[in-house]
Amino acid sequence: MSGSSAARRTRPAASLSIGQVQLRLGAEFPDLTPSKLRFLEEQGLLNPDRTPAGYRKFTERDVERVRTILQLQRDHYLPLRVIGEYLEALDRGEQPKLPGAEAAAPSRSILLGDELVSRHQLLTQSGASRELLDQALQAQLLPRQQHYTQAHVQLLATLVLLERRGIEPRHLRAFRNSVQHELGLIEQVVSSLGRRNDAASRKRAEAVASEVAEQLACVRRGLIQQGVADSGL
Repeated sequence: MSGSSAARRTRPAASLSIGQVQLRLGAEFPDLTPSKLRFLEEQGLLNPDRTPAGYRKFTERDVERVRTILQLQRDHYLPLRVIGEYLEALDRGEQPKLPGAEAAAPSRSILLGDELVSRHQLLTQSGASRELLDQALQAQLLPRQQHYTQAHVQLLATLVLLERRGIEPRHLRAFRNSVQHELGLIEQVVSSLGRRNDAASRKRAEAVASEVAEQLACVRRGLIQQGVADSGL
């Protein structure tokens, strides 16, 4: 093996700054910004290395991961949660089907991406009592319907944990008002996309709504964490 070949094999992988990643992918994805790259990291989709000074350094593999995320958002209108599940499967060495490659079944919600379950299954899977479910319905934390998604199951399971801490559904009524306000903000964003009724436009609007919802949740979580830190709890 020549000295130059050995040097190439031992040379550390090249790394890029967050600005260089934006320049690399900017022509293909004009909406890409450093803040969006930071948001993708906050959502757990990226994990770039850090310099001793704390600056992000992206490898070529990181860049390709960003490209995959942005392509799935742009071409398949997928929410970040679904993209994250797809990437996690790839990281485990699996060969998952490309999300969005097949039409969703009628029993699935496009926004939530979940199969529907009965009320009995909702209770069984969440571990909630009928009394807690009734309280959640009265507080309008869950809708009154015959079938529910896995997102509803997760919500009710969280209410079970909160109940053990002494926080009941009636204590969370204000959350309902906050959600209504956030829905108004999401509606403003979606309305700016136009009111076309073709399938592609509807799918794009749903993906944007889901992404904005995730961003608002990130802001809410950050404010709560900051409040806890400031209060010294």
